[in-house]
Amino acid sequence: MENEPRERIDPRAFKVWAIGGSITYIGLFIAALIFYVLLTDVPEAPAWVGWAAVLLAMAYGPWGIIIAPWLRMRFWRYEVREKEMEIQHGIFIIKRHLIPMVRVQHVDTEHGPLMRYFGLTTLYVSTAATRFPIPALPRQRAEELRGEIATLAGTSEEDV
Repeated sequence: MENEPRERIDPRAFKVWAIGGSITYIGLFIAALIFYVLLTDVPEAPAWVGWAAVLLAMAYGPWGIIIAPWLRMRFWRYEVREKEMEIQHGIFIIKRHLIPMVRVQHVDTEHGPLMRYFGLTTLYVSTAATRFPIPALPRQRAEELRGEIATLAGTSEEDV
């Protein structure tokens, strides 16, 4: 793509997303196994339906643990400029948001236990209409960006 935003998210995001994908995979696989076991108790139910559920759950593994995190890493980008900021994300459909600084109302940071373990934070830029995330930034960089965006947007540190 032409003129993509320059900044990328932290490479540790791959690990966080892969672990999240692993947790989802385990849950799906257990649910598929339970479905298969319950389905075998129904005499007129075809066995292939249970096997299909298990195979679909197994097929999710490579996607959720390796492919999707890698693609997310490849396409997440952002750039903060004096008058606007640009965020790009998506896997199959690439979305690009251009957010004028005059529209920014406040900036928040958030991190769950897994992100906190890896020293990462998600930065949220809020306008009147919506909230735009920039995931998996190093904590220090997120705090710097938070202050920089607040200054460029003309909000006080108390508003942020």
